[in-house]
Amino acid sequence: MAVNEAVKLRNNRLAQYYGMFTVGLIVFSLIMGALELGAGMPKAWIGWTFLMLTMGMYAFIGIMSRTKILDEYYVAGRNVPAVFNGMATGADWMSAASFISMAGTLYALGYDGLAYIMGWTGGYVLLALLFAPYIRKFGQYTIPDFVGARYGGRWPRLVAAICAIIVSLTYVTAQVVGVGIIMSRFIGVPYEWGVVIGLSGVLVCSFLGGMKAVTWTQVAQYIILIIAYMIPVTFLSLKLTGFPFPQLSYGQALQNITVLEKELKISSEAPARDGTGRIIQQGYVPAYNEGLSNAAAVTAINQINSYFGLNITPPKAQSIPDASKPADEIQTDWRGTPWNFLALTFCLMVGTAGLPHILIRFYTVPSVRESRLSVGWALFFIFLLYFTAPAYAAFARWEILQNVVGKEIKSLPEWTVNWSRLGLITQRDYTTLDGREIDKLPAWAAPQVRSGALVITDANGNGKIDLAGATFSETEVDGKKVGVFGELSGTAVTKTSTDGILQFGELNIDPDTIVLSTPEIAGLPYTVAALIAAGGLAAALSTADGLLVVISSAIAHDFYYRIINPKASMNTRIWLGKTMLVVAAVIAALLALPRLALIAQMVAWAFSMAASSFFPVVLLGIFWKRCNGPGAIAGMVGGLSVTLFYMYNNYLDPSFNVLGITHLAAGIFGMPINFLLCYIVSKLTAAPSQEIQDLVDHLRSPELDDELMTSIASGKQAAGAR
Repeated sequence: MAVNEAVKLRNNRLAQYYGMFTVGLIVFSLIMGALELGAGMPKAWIGWTFLMLTMGMYAFIGIMSRTKILDEYYVAGRNVPAVFNGMATGADWMSAASFISMAGTLYALGYDGLAYIMGWTGGYVLLALLFAPYIRKFGQYTIPDFVGARYGGRWPRLVAAICAIIVSLTYVTAQVVGVGIIMSRFIGVPYEWGVVIGLSGVLVCSFLGGMKAVTWTQVAQYIILIIAYMIPVTFLSLKLTGFPFPQLSYGQALQNITVLEKELKISSEAPARDGTGRIIQQGYVPAYNEGLSNAAAVTAINQINSYFGLNITPPKAQSIPDASKPADEIQTDWRGTPWNFLALTFCLMVGTAGLPHILIRFYTVPSVRESRLSVGWALFFIFLLYFTAPAYAAFARWEILQNVVGKEIKSLPEWTVNWSRLGLITQRDYTTLDGREIDKLPAWAAPQVRSGALVITDANGNGKIDLAGATFSETEVDGKKVGVFGELSGTAVTKTSTDGILQFGELNIDPDTIVLSTPEIAGLPYTVAALIAAGGLAAALSTADGLLVVISSAIAHDFYYRIINPKASMNTRIWLGKTMLVVAAVIAALLALPRLALIAQMVAWAFSMAASSFFPVVLLGIFWKRCNGPGAIAGMVGGLSVTLFYMYNNYLDPSFNVLGITHLAAGIFGMPINFLLCYIVSKLTAAPSQEIQDLVDHLRSPELDDELMTSIASGKQAAGAR
């Protein structure tokens, strides 16, 4: 009874602290808004003030949560209440990809982008039903710990640790890119310095207090990110529809988008090019209209060559269907079929349930019951943001179709000019090249010059492109129409590409821009933009925190302590964990500095890798006691290998596909291979020891005591734990 009262008192105290923090954040934002509008406070000062406040708060929590106790460093002392663990899980989960990229993905893909929302939220249902209570019951520190103890021996643990590092490093690199983008836009520092400053914030809290500091920081970060996410889109909804609930009003935006797309001739309806008779509808609302392409691979390799001075030959650009090919060369047109949509949804779902940094969150709650409650709270907190993301996308598309596309480039809204300077919005009308130095062409024009589609004739020899007073004309060379516009000529030069009017096809918006630019689109004060930047930063940092802890614990705990030196002291283990945290952060920063297009896709690849490596072995480890170590190793290696094989080949050559499924959903092929190899190899080799089979029976009985699990966590069970 006394214990329950103490827990209740502690929970109430935590609620008061975070309640005061929430009120303080709102009051601080109102004061900054008043200073901006009333006293003309400079934008740079506002950005820096928000940055210093939030980073200072994270540092304060990190210092207050510093610890040298192993349980607190790796699993936050296993005493985080369900509701706060749900908030921390939500922040851990909602990375920069969710906060600043998901709405942009929906903006670009329309209906097909919903695969991300359904897959990511559906993954939490799998977690609640299949994993959370049993993972907590197991009571270990890491997921390789689970694999090592459940399957016995060093090799399953080692393979699981390697898989955890590959998946987590892939994921954290994308978060660091998000940090750099946000910093560069809102406090005006170069992207590279933004990466360094952001990672410093991560290290301040996670270095001192490990998972304990990360957990309490993530609760504060969730509060910041959800407030920041809701405010701009609410005002945008009010501005465009007169109704302040965007989640309920963006149907009006979809109707207007449909009308505008018809007026601008963006939407269309035509039979599939493979002669099957299917009708393909192009547009924002119709489903399954994305073709296959290796454009991302070509762009990424060109970026790598440019950044590192290499000379890697990019693959020949391909797309399916290819409108330029004659009918007898047309490959199967997979548009209009649901296979890729379903595969991506399923892959993201099981990938979510297999991500190590999410799974370890269920070690941090005090009981099995709290772990189930924690998943429910996490799903609710994630729902608040995911339910709003489609509204962001729809309102942004409506605004852009109405006030940007079809307008003169010289009279575009100021927000498009601001984001164009950062290279996140590209206008591909050739009039934008006027005055450009020839040896500093934008990324979209340089490949056209190399291919010969665009020819630059420096008539006056000043090294710049001069288009003042130019008029378009057309001639014919070798049977091909060639456009001429000032010092530009070539087959790519057309009347519409030189008219100074921004066509829809000439506008390229980085998905990361949609959420971050919404305050400017809605005409809100810069304070709101700074607040949303603080929210995006919180989302990126919270996920980076959790991923860096996974990487450092995989090396310090699973590899060094469990395999190399089981007699290592507690201080040595914590010291090594902190060192590996810094090393992982430095490697992530180096990978993020080139800011390759490749990195954005690596987030989706991380889910495929998690789906094909961890999900089957954790699931079978809980529900099939006949599964053994050799089976788990064969499953993880085979599943991950098949996934990487499909990813690599489809990424470079889109004609390499099954049912039109892209490399983003490659895990759909690796996962069944993992299950199959686990089953076959386990059946062909010796059954696990009776001790481990008893362990599995015990694991699925939450009502039993935790004595056996406690002995495993402390490393006292000889046969099963090592």
